[in-house]
Amino acid sequence: MTQLWIILGYLALLLILGLFASRFFRGTSSDYMVASHTIGPFLLLMSIFGTTMTAFALVGSSGEAYEEGIGVYGMLASSSGIIHSLCFFVLGIKLWGFGKRYGYRTQIQFFRERLESSGIGLLLFPILVGLVIPYLLIGVISSGVVIQNMTAGAFPKLFATESPATSGGIPTQWGSLLICLVVLIYVFLGGMRGTAWANAFQTMVFMLLGIVTFGVIANKLGGQASLWENLRVLGEAIPAEKATRTDMSKMKFFSYLLVPLSVGMFPHLFQHWLTAKSAKSFKLPVIAHPVFIMIVWVPCVLIGVWATSELVTIPPALRSRPNAILPFLVNSQAGPVLGGFLTAGILAAIMSSLDSQFLCLGTMFTHDIMGHYFDHEATDRRELALARGFIVIIVVITYLLSLLKPPSVFALGVWTFSGFSALTPLAFAALYWKRLTKWGAYASVLAAAASWGYFFSDAVGKAVQAGNPEPIRTYSLEVTLGGETYEVMSVAAIFLASVIAMVLVSLVTKPPGEETLKKFFS
Repeated sequence: MTQLWIILGYLALLLILGLFASRFFRGTSSDYMVASHTIGPFLLLMSIFGTTMTAFALVGSSGEAYEEGIGVYGMLASSSGIIHSLCFFVLGIKLWGFGKRYGYRTQIQFFRERLESSGIGLLLFPILVGLVIPYLLIGVISSGVVIQNMTAGAFPKLFATESPATSGGIPTQWGSLLICLVVLIYVFLGGMRGTAWANAFQTMVFMLLGIVTFGVIANKLGGQASLWENLRVLGEAIPAEKATRTDMSKMKFFSYLLVPLSVGMFPHLFQHWLTAKSAKSFKLPVIAHPVFIMIVWVPCVLIGVWATSELVTIPPALRSRPNAILPFLVNSQAGPVLGGFLTAGILAAIMSSLDSQFLCLGTMFTHDIMGHYFDHEATDRRELALARGFIVIIVVITYLLSLLKPPSVFALGVWTFSGFSALTPLAFAALYWKRLTKWGAYASVLAAAASWGYFFSDAVGKAVQAGNPEPIRTYSLEVTLGGETYEVMSVAAIFLASVIAMVLVSLVTKPPGEETLKKFFS
């Protein structure tokens, strides 16, 4: 019950912050969706970092490190630190400039004018929404799992389960519903300003408590006098196969470098870029983002590999549930009070992404579908109503999907990011290649969607055929070149298909008009 009351107290504090932020709401759709371009360097850093660090980075990385070993850090975290900042620098600043100059609030508005295509939104909108919803599921599923594990024993008669690690805890569907409602309320009321404030607050919470979690678990498991000694003992206890990446081929490892490129096409990140007060606001995020990633990922990955050592006893019921590894260790190694605060930190990371994603979908629906194709003269009041209404619909759909059997958070994240990564070449080309045509863009998007759908369905089909209890798994290909066979992630093939289709079709179709080129390349 102690953990439960701390969790409820944290959520109440978050709601109060959202209500306070709503008092500064200016009543315009611009303020609701992009905070009237008033966000400075620190708040931009915290909101951007908060929205990119999801349950994938905490719950997912710990679970994947438990299954695959320490190589998970190099595979995604270290590359993400560099590639994310690169995308902020080469994409974010230019897109912010065009957004502020021409009044864009979504990616599709930019692509529509850059490609001279009114119909690009009808193709991009369902694909972007289809990729964001699984991203949302990562957070909603993880929040339910975390709350159930951390409140285990609170209601032993009411919510009894077969596993002692979860028996008596708040059921996952109830925990997920609670998180969805809290996020919905402060996004509904505060818009982007409330989201940015909440993200900044939650980013500070989960970074601070993440460091505390790392220290507490290390000291408890190591049993030595100093943290350094505990780290040495725990490091030596990690099984050899988990302490290296010898079981992972080099080509598979390097093909993962394409996954972090996904930030270049995140619609919610694009919306955060537009909130910046000036181009100078990007300096701090570009420099500090890699350091912040290290601070969050290192503890999570190490905790995951520690769980594989003989110093930790994982209940049999949890060994096939990698999503539950981090909350189980927090619950079993920390006291009730500290455990409650650490849970709040995990939930903070999850919720700091959900809010931005919910808001961006409402903004896209309002401007890219209703505003462009149906309601051309919508007032601010009507735009706000449309955005808020669609946000409610998306929250309901996401929650209902989360009630299905939860897949691996890491695998679901990799598939989602692979789709966004394959669309990122379109963003680069739109900003830096004058020869890009609307037909090249259509070909790129369709090639990415078709190849992603093929590989995903093939992966699920093979997993079901093999009797795998989790059909959504990461997927790799075997490519033979010069008599050598290489293993690569499917993202490499999807990315390559997108680039080839875009370049070839653009070269054989009519280029954009001089007026458009002058507008974007002056």
